[in-house]
Amino acid sequence: MTGRLATGNLFADLPAPAGAEAFIALLSRPGLRVERIVSRGHASPPGFWYDQPQGEWVVVLAGAAKLRFADEAEPRALGPGDFCDIAPHRRHRVEWTDPDAATVWLAIHYDER
Repeated sequence: MTGRLATGNLFADLPAPAGAEAFIALLSRPGLRVERIVSRGHASPPGFWYDQPQGEWVVVLAGAAKLRFADEAEPRALGPGDFCDIAPHRRHRVEWTDPDAATVWLAIHYDER
């Protein structure tokens, strides 16, 4: 599911439990994109690593996840309120999200200048 919201509530209209991971753009400006991501038991495919040209700041608002970095031995466990700033081209993946509850993320993608 992809869309854009002008106003709203980050916890409203969460996707159904069996659905695909959902991304909704909340704000988009040159060099900046804010999105809500809802995961439920989703993880990056085996062997897949994100390698993004922009920075990404993420915070888990609800639920739980494990975020893995290629340069770290163990995944980082994230729960409500936990955040992480991911530098451009720092290879990372979502190792796990809670299969029994919605994990709601707020992601801010930004260009470094």
